[in-house]
Amino acid sequence: MKIEKDRKGQELTLTLSGRLDTTTAPTLEQELQQSWNDISTLILELKELDYISSAGLRVILTAQKHMLKQGSMKLRNLSDNVREVFEMTGFADIMTIE
Repeated sequence: MKIEKDRKGQELTLTLSGRLDTTTAPTLEQELQQSWNDISTLILELKELDYISSAGLRVILTAQKHMLKQGSMKLRNLSDNVREVFEMTGFADIMTIE
């Protein structure tokens, strides 16, 4: 998985590409923990994310819970495969997806 960061003021966009699974989820989790202290909006750009496992969903859910305390989180441009996982697991109902 590749993570690209783009910060504009208190808005942070992380663009994820590749696979978010058991192997790569800790990398995303570490990146989030280092980056989210002084932001009010977190955007995860998922257009190039090919696959997400339960480990990846856990990291995203943790990020959602954290960001609800200090602002908001949005998921953008979900690939078809990732969107299907979000819909099947019910995450599409609790996340802001654009």
